[in-house]
Amino acid sequence: MATVRERIDADLKDAMRSKNELTTSVLRMLKSAIKYKEVEPGATGLLDEASILQVIGTLIKQRRDSVEQFKSGGRPELAEKEEAEISVLQNYLPKQLSADELRAEVQAAITEAGAKSAKDMGAVMKVLTPKLQGRAEGRAISEEVKNQLSKL
Repeated sequence: MATVRERIDADLKDAMRSKNELTTSVLRMLKSAIKYKEVEPGATGLLDEASILQVIGTLIKQRRDSVEQFKSGGRPELAEKEEAEISVLQNYLPKQLSADELRAEVQAAITEAGAKSAKDMGAVMKVLTPKLQGRAEGRAISEEVKNQLSKL
């Protein structure tokens, strides 16, 4: 099984050979973001798998924010480009959790953290975030946690 970094490198070569401009530009941008993270002050060198997935998640979140901005600004063609970039980036994340799987994970974390009310959201998120890294978006996780804690 190839690492995420190896898959990105191989896919970039394939995209360049097949002259797929979108994939080529997205993967170059991704490699650049990873490299930037590796050389920023306080960095410890090469990123591990989890850190690379975190970079990908950040890039997807940035693109989603841009899509909303472009749609509200009346620029659907730019929103479509950002959405296409999101779909390329998502290929490198693990399989995303379904709503039911997320709900079950949140219930287990609430039990594990011993949460009794919405005030315990931080403790629940502390349990969930490392477990669900790259498998669910932070926004979706926090909304589900809020939803379930409000029912306690």
